[in-house]
Amino acid sequence: MYHILEGRVRVALKTHISRRYQQEVAVVTERPPRLEMGELATPVCFELAKRLKRAPRQIAQEIASELPAIEGIERVEIAGGGYVNFYFSRAAFFGATLSGAAAPAPAPSPNTPKCIVEHTNINPNKAAHIGHLRNAVLGDTLVRLLRRAGQRVEVQNYIDNTGVQVADVVVGFLYLAPQTIEQVRGLAAQPKFDYFCWDLYARVSRFLEEDKSRLALRGETLKSIEEGHGAAAEIAEAVAPAIVRCHLRTMERLGVQYDLLPRESEILHLKFWEAAFEHLKQRGAVHLAPSGKNAGCWVMSLNDATEASADAADEDAKVIVRSNGTVTYVGKDIAYQLWKFGLLGRDFHYHKFHVYPDNHVLWSSTAAGGDAGAPAFGHAATVYNVIDARQAYLQNIVVAGMRALGFSEQADRSIHFSYEIVALTPRCAAELGYTLSDEDAARPYVEVSGRKGLGVKADDLMDRLEAAAKVEVDQRHPEEPELERANIAHTIAIGALRYFLLKFARNTVIAFDFEDALSFEGETGPYCQYAVVRARNIFRKLREQQADFDWAALDAVDTNTAARLFAGPGGNSFWELVMLAGSLGTQIEAAVAVQEPAFIAKYAFQLAQAFNIFYHQHRIIAEEDAAKKIFLLQVARVVEQQLVHALNLLGIASPEKM
Repeated sequence: MYHILEGRVRVALKTHISRRYQQEVAVVTERPPRLEMGELATPVCFELAKRLKRAPRQIAQEIASELPAIEGIERVEIAGGGYVNFYFSRAAFFGATLSGAAAPAPAPSPNTPKCIVEHTNINPNKAAHIGHLRNAVLGDTLVRLLRRAGQRVEVQNYIDNTGVQVADVVVGFLYLAPQTIEQVRGLAAQPKFDYFCWDLYARVSRFLEEDKSRLALRGETLKSIEEGHGAAAEIAEAVAPAIVRCHLRTMERLGVQYDLLPRESEILHLKFWEAAFEHLKQRGAVHLAPSGKNAGCWVMSLNDATEASADAADEDAKVIVRSNGTVTYVGKDIAYQLWKFGLLGRDFHYHKFHVYPDNHVLWSSTAAGGDAGAPAFGHAATVYNVIDARQAYLQNIVVAGMRALGFSEQADRSIHFSYEIVALTPRCAAELGYTLSDEDAARPYVEVSGRKGLGVKADDLMDRLEAAAKVEVDQRHPEEPELERANIAHTIAIGALRYFLLKFARNTVIAFDFEDALSFEGETGPYCQYAVVRARNIFRKLREQQADFDWAALDAVDTNTAARLFAGPGGNSFWELVMLAGSLGTQIEAAVAVQEPAFIAKYAFQLAQAFNIFYHQHRIIAEEDAAKKIFLLQVARVVEQQLVHALNLLGIASPEKM
């Protein structure tokens, strides 16, 4: 409701200023520092004063006295040297918030421009780790925010099934721990195949480092996989889909779903890259390096992709096609980005890869054939690529490639949704049995490295969190069936993990520690979940103690009672809680505008904190004033509903018991 009133005020001000002063200005609003100064203020008179050569306070007086009535605004006053302050009608705000909180979010129309959010993108060569979880949780929360804001969103998880990392695991199966294709397929059918490959990948990394001449094996294997022939390609085709299914199971535990798995192999086999490459050559955006360290490679200059020259310094150029003819992944990314916007003139075939428990179908690209009924994928208006901050340089090259091809508008709408890494505290690394040097032990964090086998596997982490939550649930609810207790523990554990990964701003390095993640006190997901449980317990006890209670009385606010209580001794504390509950829309707008899911995490925690204070201050069910009791119950209901909405945006479920 705060968001709605803010919008009404901005529109009314802009219209009035245009008519009264013949000026078109951007109307900015802000929250006053103190409640007695109102709920909304604007400094627009200072900008008008510059244009009209008049005192800002004089203009503010005119606006305050002449502005037409605005629905939901009780009065308008001036403050300071020229601010215009707006005071909400508290009872009306409360009533609208109560009814609005129960309403479902509007679905976007089929004509709404599409957003594509690409996230997770784990190399299909090993188990997912804690760093991958941050990508998936951030991407999934961005999807939820965009959809709540009314946007039409397609979720993609790019599968690099022909890259170096997959090639390394294939090298392991061919040379380090030799397996026939039948043996590899047998291993791939095992539920922990991703764990097996985690260890094999680390072994291969050491194997290659011990003798640099062995890197030729990687090059040969990679070329065979890209071209799609030979034993290496067969093994890769057995390994990658099996690992992807392991990743999907891991992500389902977090509540993360996708619409499409575009595979790198199809970008190659369907000649996506060749089409993009020809366009880049025709525009002069890439050139064949005649000498130097990049001799024989096709390269692009990042400094000026539209005027790449053969004389560009090696350090200013990025290899797009290696001298042996294989394409770097940034080259394939350019083709993929063009396809996302519908600019390539080509499309994948599609087949059904997986069906989620809610019957949502996950599609995958395929080179030929395909299944009927696939949605129209791609053709986005805006693309968000959720990739960590270390990939900023390569993302810039992708955008530079689009500009070089003349697609500047689409380049502007190619958004790198970046984030910093998840590392381990030295204590956490020691707990996992890793040997650290004195230098590493003295650092604030230790970086995760899948190549070295250093990190917390995602499923191990979730298992540990669920086990810790289960101990608490078993102690508090021994009477509940085992399955119910396990479900509650799962909900609490995932809430703890997702909140931990979302409460930090995207540009913050997270130093993961089991003790912090397992804590259910303070600024945590379980703290927010418990506030919902507390609110629901109020209504559960009410049903038990007053079977004849008139539940219809909670559906509409008694404006006289609300006005009386908001104006009374505790009025401001009631009002602050209700206004916070009614501010979720504003928080969503801010989170989408600056692409920062942490805003919603902070909001949920603040709302839970404020509700807990309210809960301890009032004996709601025992309240003797019947009208006040209804009012208190309505406050509890609106907070519970808004907190559930906020947690849903974070991908956190709200259990009935904890």
